Amino acid sequence: MTHPVLDAIAGRLIVSCQAYPGEAMRHPETMAQVAQAAVVGGAAAVRVQGIADVAATVVAVDVPVVGLWKDGAEGVFITPTLAHARSVADAGAHVVALDGTRRPRPDGLTLAQTIAGLRETHDVLVMADCGSLADAVAAQEAGADILGTTLAGYSGERPKLPGPDLELIAEIVAACDRPVVAEGRIHTPAQAAAARAAGAYAVCVGTAITHPSTITGWFTSALADAVPTAGVPAAPTTKEA
Repeated sequence: MTHPVLDAIAGRLIVSCQAYPGEAMRHPETMAQVAQAAVVGGAAAVRVQGIADVAATVVAVDVPVVGLWKDGAEGVFITPTLAHARSVADAGAHVVALDGTRRPRPDGLTLAQTIAGLRETHDVLVMADCGSLADAVAAQEAGADILGTTLAGYSGERPKLPGPDLELIAEIVAACDRPVVAEGRIHTPAQAAAARAAGAYAVCVGTAITHPSTITGWFTSALADAVPTAGVPAAPTTKEA
């Protein structure tokens, strides 16, 4: 399989640019600017959540945009219905990412029906966010163009590991012929390289690059847990005049 988008991301980094509702950066223009910064750093594509964010990002960057629409917080909520998928495509996404698990979808359609319905109206690629090998096999049979490990550890079929599920990446690569995008809890360059070594066609990183609140929390927690070396003066508690 060859496609300009797939050629663009082969062996490269996709950066997920998302902010949660209520956060300071939760604004379409801000997310588009974050995406621009990621592209400057070498991102081959960006992954963006929300119709307004997708629309703003598509005109701000010159790389493929993977779009999705999160609606809800439990069960199937990543681009959960055909209507959601069509809206993401209408916003200009080059790839529509959607829940690729075998769980029931809110509109009652199967994944295959959702993908077929989207292709009736839009010429886009489909990325299936999977949680297990069985999901990936079923998503490939349903017509997905890209298989992601996004939901590994979140759908109940795999344990939630502290880092990427390298075993699952390798299993999907061995069992399927669609490009596999490693995504989920990839927090360091070394982990990204390990995912690639496990066979991933491309690697998607979000939190570790584009979520300042979480990154700051990692550092503050590390400092709080640190024990000063003997002889090192304690940090001042008051500011001298």
